[in-house]
Amino acid sequence: MSDGPDIVVTFAIAADPPRRFDKAIARDVPGDAHLSRSRLSALLGEGRIALNGTPATAKARAAEGDVVTIAVPAAAPVDAAPQDIPLLIVHEDADLIVIDKPAGLVVHPAPGSPDGTLVNALLHHFGDALSGVGGALRPGIVHRLDRDTSGLLVVAKSDAAHHGLAAQFEAHAVDRLYHAVCHGVPDAGDARLRAIPGVGADGAWIRIATQLGRHPHDRQRQAVVPKGRHAVTRVRVMEPLGRAALVECRLETGRTHQIRVHLTHAGHPLIGDPVYGARRRMAKGQPGAASADAFPRQALHAATLGFDHPVTGRRLSFAAPRPDDIMRLIAELRG
Repeated sequence: MSDGPDIVVTFAIAADPPRRFDKAIARDVPGDAHLSRSRLSALLGEGRIALNGTPATAKARAAEGDVVTIAVPAAAPVDAAPQDIPLLIVHEDADLIVIDKPAGLVVHPAPGSPDGTLVNALLHHFGDALSGVGGALRPGIVHRLDRDTSGLLVVAKSDAAHHGLAAQFEAHAVDRLYHAVCHGVPDAGDARLRAIPGVGADGAWIRIATQLGRHPHDRQRQAVVPKGRHAVTRVRVMEPLGRAALVECRLETGRTHQIRVHLTHAGHPLIGDPVYGARRRMAKGQPGAASADAFPRQALHAATLGFDHPVTGRRLSFAAPRPDDIMRLIAELRG
């Protein structure tokens, strides 16, 4: 439930609107409403958008001068409790915070993780100074990292920042580079690799482009599926490590478990991945094999994050060093 009345946004359709209503309102909605395409789609599905006084659908037709009314629900009260959990803050200003998240920290409360999350920590450190757009259990959360993935994550303090950042993530305008340690050494020139559907070479990079969605037999996993969401990952070897490799992965899209699923699809699952790489073991006698087989999490780190400041427009870029556990793993694989 919300903690106040709906916020009503009213505007008129401009000249030459797109054929579909959802595209027309995405084009013409006032910028100060801070409503992204995905948010508008959700509001349409909830029956909260009217065309000339009548609830509309995404495929409705709108003409120049038609009046659109959007009833935006007020932010729901936060149910999560503040908890004194240390945070490594890389950057903070009036609108946003950038955090270097440690592995093991869940981003927001969920079944199985009702507390002890990043949201609980944020509420302790920043109180009410967080955007409420994320909903009752996700104040300020614009994107997420898996529990056992370390690295950079941006959190919105103002609603304007939340909407502006969400729009950049939706438009794939955020620069996200990950460092990972995987089984085997991916080779852009490997004919076997290029024979895998969706995998190809782009100079020194390997480009993996597939559809991702829920696994047909295990809803806790993601998989390459025929009718999933378009996902693109670029992978480049930074350092061969015997029968493993340190790689960097650049996200063009941001789907759940994308890097983990894509590298497994290419035959190079992440070391330590309990879901997508659990059956893979290092060859006996390989330097660091025992450490790799016992590594307690997926060896994945969000190393750099870049975006336009959603209020000032200034380009921001941040880097987080690889954590100690991944550095030790790399050292042991080097022998």
